[in-house]
Amino acid sequence: MVYNKIGQSGLYVSRICLGTMAFGGLCDEKESFRIMDEAVEKGITFFDTANVYGRGASEEIIGKWFAQGGGRREKVVLITKFMFPVGDELDGANNRPGLSAWKIRRNLDASLRRLQTDHVEIFMMHRVDRTVSWRELWPAFQAAQFQGKLDYVASSAFSATDLCTAQFEAEKRGMMGLICDQGRYNLVTRQPELEVIPALRRLGMGMLVFSPLGGGHLSGHAMDNPGPRSKGRKLHDYQIEQLTKFKAFAEKMGVPEAIIAQAWLLQNPDVSAILSGPRTSEMLDDTIKALDVTFTEEQIKELETIFPSHGMNKQGTLVTEHVEATDAYNW
Repeated sequence: MVYNKIGQSGLYVSRICLGTMAFGGLCDEKESFRIMDEAVEKGITFFDTANVYGRGASEEIIGKWFAQGGGRREKVVLITKFMFPVGDELDGANNRPGLSAWKIRRNLDASLRRLQTDHVEIFMMHRVDRTVSWRELWPAFQAAQFQGKLDYVASSAFSATDLCTAQFEAEKRGMMGLICDQGRYNLVTRQPELEVIPALRRLGMGMLVFSPLGGGHLSGHAMDNPGPRSKGRKLHDYQIEQLTKFKAFAEKMGVPEAIIAQAWLLQNPDVSAILSGPRTSEMLDDTIKALDVTFTEEQIKELETIFPSHGMNKQGTLVTEHVEATDAYNW
C-alpha cells in the first residue's frame, strides 16, 4: 500500500480510503466486518463514514468492529461527517440540516457514541452552510480539538470560494483550517479541474475523491448490467459512444474499465486518496489492483480524448489560462 500526507498536514493516510456508505444497507454487518478486516490486512487504514449512512448504522457497525479489539481502532485514520440530522436522538428545533456550534457539539458526541471511540481523526462538514458565520464555527471546532475529540477539520463538496473563505477565517484565528476537501471527481466529472483543484493546490489542502467510477458509469457494466447506483439511468448517445471507446481502450490494455478509472485518479498528484465503497471484499480487491496500473503518455492522451476535460480544446490540449484563475485567497 502507498501512504502519503494530506495536503500540508503531517497526517499520513493510505491512498485508498475505505468508504462505508453501503454498511448497514447494501452490505450487512457480517460482510462489513469482513471488508474492514481485509482492508486493514492489505494496508488500507483510512476509513470514511458519516452520521447519515444507513441512518447511523454505518457508524454503529464500525463501532462494533472497533470493540473487538486487536488494535483495530489504533490502526485506523477515521473520518466521519455531519450536516444532516439522524433519527430523533437530537430532537428539537435545532435538529435540521445545516451547520452550527450546537450541531458540531451534539453531532460529534452522537457519532462518537455510535463509533465506540473517544475521538475521530477528521471531522468533516458534509456540505457548506452559507447562512452560518465562520465566527461561530471555527471556535466550536477549536473547542472540540482542545477536548481531544477531533484532530482535524475537513469539508465535502465545497466550492473554491467557500474553501478560500474558510481558510481565510481560520488563518485570522491562527488555526490550520481545513485539512482537505472531499469531492466528486472522475473521468466523466471533470468540473473540479476548473476552480476547486487549483484552489486546493494554492491553499495547500488535500483532495479526497468520492465516486471514482461515476456512480457505476465507469464500472464496465453501465451499458449491459448496471449496478444499484446506475440502474435505470438513461445513457445519452454521446455517453454510449464514450463508453464504447473506453471498453475498447480497456480491452487493448488488458485491464478492466473500473480498475483503469481508479488508476487514472491514483496517478494524479493532486489526489490524496480515492474512496472505495465496496459491497463485497472482491470489489475492494479491484481498487487495490489499480495501484499497480501505470499509463504511457499516449494512453493518457487517449483517455483524455475519450473523456475530455472542461478545460480541453478541440486538439486535446489543456487550456490553463482560466483554470489557474482561482486567486480568491490572495486578498
